[in-house]
Amino acid sequence: MQAKTGHEKDFKAALQKLRGKDADISEEAAEIQDYIETLQRLPKARMLDLFQRRYPSSVIVIISLYLLLCFSSSVGTITYTILQVIVTAIGAALVDRARRKPLLLISGTGLVLGCIITALSFFLKVYDLAADAVLILVVTGILLYIAAFSAGMGAVPWVVMSKIFPINIKGVAGGFATLVNWFGAWAVSYTFNYLMSWSSYGTFHLYAEINAAGMVFVITVVPETKGRSLEQIQAAINTE
Repeated sequence: MQAKTGHEKDFKAALQKLRGKDADISEEAAEIQDYIETLQRLPKARMLDLFQRRYPSSVIVIISLYLLLCFSSSVGTITYTILQVIVTAIGAALVDRARRKPLLLISGTGLVLGCIITALSFFLKVYDLAADAVLILVVTGILLYIAAFSAGMGAVPWVVMSKIFPINIKGVAGGFATLVNWFGAWAVSYTFNYLMSWSSYGTFHLYAEINAAGMVFVITVVPETKGRSLEQIQAAINTE
């Protein structure tokens, strides 16, 4: 913030304190200053700018990923907090080191399997089959779902969103992505009880199909962002 408001001396002092008094901050400070100057030269972004001709593929990627994200998180809110915290920590470590598409696909596979196992448990309960296995199956399905969501789908869409838009429009894109996420979460929460009244095992089978469709979308449309420049990512989006 100090660099952005012109307080160069205070900015360098804060950076030096952050990195340590013996650290050489000259290169990093120059990069930050260059970034700020570039950002200030760019036009101020508005929400409507997201729908320009150059961004439609990026917007489609974000809307789809965030709808899948909020759908997944709403289904997975049945707690088991300890597992979720542990797997989230592992996922946070992986997302910075591993490629993003494989993480999404591994996570999606776990989501599909978790939904199928949970659907099977409800099917057995409805038809009074293998009563001893119902509790084991439902707990296994839920735990697998939470673990899979926390490992990839919970974090990776936010990383992808930050990579596929230019710096002057990232703020607007982030706000739009949050809007899509909350709207999708509301829609899933609102329809859940109606779906369960229709068919308990059918509900989770439907969720499995949606997550499987999400995996197809990731394979065919979502670009790999790790280690690639904005220009390379935009080229990949527009050719896929």
